Amino acid sequence: MTLQIPSQLERWRLMLGEAAAGACGSLSDQALAADAALEWLYGRDPQRVERDERGAGLGVSELSTPDWINSIHSLFPKEVIERLEQDAVERFGIDEVVTNLEVLERIEPSEALLRAVLQTKHLMNPQVLAAARKLVAEVVRRIMEKLQTEVRQAFSGSRDRRRRSQMKVASNFDFKKTVAENLHRWHPQRQRLYLERPVFMSRSQRHVQAWDVILLIDQSGSMVDSVIHSAVMAACLWNIPGMRTRLVAFDTAVVELTSDIADPVELLMKVQLGGGTDIAKAVAYAQGLIQNPSRSVVVLVSDFCEGGSEYELVRRVKTLVQGGTRVLGLAALDSQANPAYDRAMAERLVNAGAQVGAMTPGELATWLAEKLRT
Repeated sequence: MTLQIPSQLERWRLMLGEAAAGACGSLSDQALAADAALEWLYGRDPQRVERDERGAGLGVSELSTPDWINSIHSLFPKEVIERLEQDAVERFGIDEVVTNLEVLERIEPSEALLRAVLQTKHLMNPQVLAAARKLVAEVVRRIMEKLQTEVRQAFSGSRDRRRRSQMKVASNFDFKKTVAENLHRWHPQRQRLYLERPVFMSRSQRHVQAWDVILLIDQSGSMVDSVIHSAVMAACLWNIPGMRTRLVAFDTAVVELTSDIADPVELLMKVQLGGGTDIAKAVAYAQGLIQNPSRSVVVLVSDFCEGGSEYELVRRVKTLVQGGTRVLGLAALDSQANPAYDRAMAERLVNAGAQVGAMTPGELATWLAEKLRT
C-alpha cells in the first residue's frame, strides 16, 4: 500500500529527520518505515551534517539492499521509487542495486538503472547478467518505441500544399484549403460550415539513396547516456531504405559494432565504458570507410575531450569537410546536453568546418532527413 501522510507535521519530520522529533512529534508505523528507507539511503551523505539536514535514524543497518528495494516499492509512488533507485546507483554508488539477482528481479526498469547495468556488468556473474539483460531489453524497447515514430516521421516526406492527394488520411488534411473551398456552404442561421469536399495535400518524397552514415560513439564513462541513445538510433536508421549505417565505438581503441546494429541490446552489452579517449583515431577509421565523400555523413558523438593528438583530430575533420563529407559533432545524443564537454575543442572543430551542437535522437533524424534529401 502506498504511503499516506496527511499530517503536515509528519511530512516535516520525514524531511528533517530524527532531530525534529521533539518539534514535530512521533511518526506512525508506516511513516517510520518510510523514514528508515530514506535514512538507509540519504544517511550515507557525508555532507548532511554540514548542511544541517537529516539526523541519524534508528534501525538503518537492519535493512539489506533487497529489503530496501522491497520497502520503497511498497511505500512510495513510481516516480519517487525511480528517483530513489537513481540516487542509490548514481549518487551513492550502491552497485548491489544492479548486481544482486534478487534486487534485479524486483526492480522497475528505467534509464538510470540501464546506465548502472552498463557500468557494472563486468561485476556480474552469468545468472545476474541474464537478469540484467532482461532489464536492458525492456528499457531499450521503450526507447525504441518512441524513437521509431520520430525517425519514421522525419523520413516519411514533407507535405506539399501545391499538389493534392487522393490519399485521404488525417496527416495529409489541408485545413485552410478545405475551409476556403467550402465557404459557399456556410449556414448563417445555424452558424455552421458544412464540408462537401475535404482537401488533402500530397507529399514530396525524400530520397535517401546511396548515402553512408557513420556514427562514431565515444564510450568514455561520461558519455553513457549518448551511448544508449546512439545504439537505439543506429538500429532505427538501419531500416531506412537506401541508407548504409555503420556504428563504431571508441576510447583509445576503435571497435566496429555494425554487425550488431540490428540488436541494440546485444550491442549495449558489448560496449565497454570508461578508459581514455582518442578521437583522432576514430575519425581516421571513419575516413577509411568513406567511398563517396559527397554522399557521406560522419556523426561524432563525444565530449570532445581529446586524449590523443588535438592537431591530428582537427586536421582530419578539416580534410573530411574539404573533401565533401558532412561532419556533425554532438556533445550529447539524449534529452540533456553534456555540461562537461570541451568547448574549446568544439570551437576548433567548428572552425574546421564541422557542425557542432547537442541533439535529441529525434532531432538528429530530422537533421539527417534534411541533409540527405536529393
